[in-house]
Formats: sequence, C-alpha cells, structure tokens
Amino acid sequence: MTDVLHVRTIVGHGGGPEKTILRSPRRLAERGYSALCAYLHPPDDPGLVELERRAARAQAPIVSVPDRGPLDWRPLGTLARLCRAEKVAIWHAHDYKTNLLGLLLRRSWPMRLVTTVHGWTDRTGRAPLYHWLDRRLLAHYDRVICVTESLREECLGLGTPTERCHFVPNAIEAPADPPALRRRGTEGAGCRLGAVGRLSPEKGFDLLIRAADELLRRGWDVSLRIAGDGPARADLERLIGDLGRGDRIALVGHLGDPGELYRDVDAFVLSSRREGLPNVLLEAMAFALPCLATKVGGVGPMLRNGHDGLLAEPDSIPALVGGLERLLEDASLGARLGRAARETVLRTYSFERRMQRICEIYDALEGRAS
Repeated sequence: MTDVLHVRTIVGHGGGPEKTILRSPRRLAERGYSALCAYLHPPDDPGLVELERRAARAQAPIVSVPDRGPLDWRPLGTLARLCRAEKVAIWHAHDYKTNLLGLLLRRSWPMRLVTTVHGWTDRTGRAPLYHWLDRRLLAHYDRVICVTESLREECLGLGTPTERCHFVPNAIEAPADPPALRRRGTEGAGCRLGAVGRLSPEKGFDLLIRAADELLRRGWDVSLRIAGDGPARADLERLIGDLGRGDRIALVGHLGDPGELYRDVDAFVLSSRREGLPNVLLEAMAFALPCLATKVGGVGPMLRNGHDGLLAEPDSIPALVGGLERLLEDASLGARLGRAARETVLRTYSFERRMQRICEIYDALEGRAS
C-alpha cells in the first residue's frame, strides 16, 4: 500500500521541485506515511538516469511512466494500474497534466487529491495555454499547496476555497557546518560570482551576463559561473562570445551537487524575471553566501533587503550592477548578509518544518490524529 503518490511531468533531470519531491518519502516514512514518486517523461530520455541517481541518494522509490507529450493519454492507463496495485490514498500532483490525470483517475479509484503550485513562470511556446488549464483545475482539488503567499492569493482568486488552500514555502536541508561550507578565494583572486538554474528566458541569465560584462568594463576583477542546462544555452553561449568574455564567464552545465559551486564562489546572484520561491536561493543562503536577488515571486517577502540579502528590480541590468557593486565595495556587508541569510534559512525554511506542515495537511484529509 502507498499512502502518498507524488506525480510530476519532466523533461531531462527535472528542476527545483525535485529537490522537494525526492526528499519527501524518507521524511514521510518517519511520520508513518509510505510514499512513491511517479515521473512522466519522454521515452528514452537520457536525463532520467540522473534523476534515478538522485532518487537513490535520497532513498526515494520512483516509477518511470513514458509520456510522449501533452496529447498522449497512455500514461492514464499506466497510472490507473499503479493506483490500484498500490492502493494509493493520496494523489499529490505537481503540474497541469498530473492535475488533470488525478481528476480523471479519481472517477475509477477513490483517493484524495493534493497539488502543489510551484509557479507559472514559463511563458514560451504552449506554456501559457497549459497554465490557463492548470488554473481551472485547482478548485476541484481537495488541497492546494502554494509555495508563496502571492500564489495562494492568486489561487483564491481563481475560486479555490480558502479552507483548501495553504501556503507552505519551499525548504531545504541545510549543510551542517558553517565554518567549513566554502573555500574562500586567495587574496587578490577577485570576486567569483555564481548562479544556478534552468537556462531559459525567465531566469534572466542574459541580464546577469551583461551585468558581469559591465562590471569588468568598470574595472572590477570579477568572474561568473552559471550552472544548469536548458533551451537558452546556445543563445547564452553566443552572448558570452559576442562580448568576448569567455575567459571570465562560464556556463558549467548541470551539477549533480550544486554545493560544488556554492563552496567555490564569493556571492550568489538570482537574476530571474519570474519566480516562485527558488530552492537555489535558499541553498545559497544556507551556505552563508551573500545573495543579490531580483524582487520577483516569493523572493521579495522572503529576503529582507540589507539584512539577509540584497534585492534588485527585475529585468534591469543597472539594478544588478548596482547591487553587485555594493557587495564589491564593502566586504563586511557581504559577510554580514551571509551570516544572516543562513540564520533565516535555519529558522524559517528548514525541511523538517515544511514536512511537518505537509503531514498536518495529509492528516486532516485522512482523519489521522496529528
């Protein structure tokens, strides 16, 4: 029997939500819930191998469900058989297609429906159409979990009943030993900037590359490493080449452990045009890195400007340059922001606290004593 079935559609090795989904089964087991993760993905997708490695490290059992695209309904039969075989009690969806599949499957298999709204940030291709559909499915779910307060307000405006709609922010498992978190550069090595995320337009890496170029033009000794893969990689590589900055700005590809980057940089930048509540920012904060982030989605309410990070207006190269110059001009500011950032994560965004809240939501659905 499976108490909770997490279901998500991905291409490649996934994204930020996997950091939450794959860590959940072990934490749920500690609270008496068995859990399984089902991933819909293109057949023969090479990224699935990396996902399976991550799942093994997290002790998360996963099921592969081949999916040939939005109009492929064969996963419906696969998931129906899985729900019956595992006697699934709670279907926990994470995107528009799994939201729709859950509603269809409940007609033949009695289960509670929960979904997490991670944010509707992608505006390319057919994504706006899928987001439109997703928004109209939420009111039919038993519980809707939103990673930011602004998303919760949006879901309420779409007709989701107040008692079914919950704000539960993203969270991480912070590394344990602050003094050994990062290997600082040697004197005179310059300032190493880092960023992590899917290489797609909404992440604003083109803006960050141009901001780094401007800092170099002004005489600052900086370098930039961006970790991640995605559809904008070729455009970003072309931009770096056009600027002649291949010696200072690097796209380092997907990192199985982003901690490699967090340990080796001096500051972290989130340049997104649109976001929910990004795990990568929480991770950088947990490594006591000074962070500059655009004021988008749940970032503005989370970071206190000048206390545990710096905020910049989105879609603005001058705003990124100005924020980074503040860090470059005042090393003590960066150190203070880094210490406060880690304290914020430990106090408010611990994974233990998040899973306690999720289990309270499951308990209420299942009639279990909390």
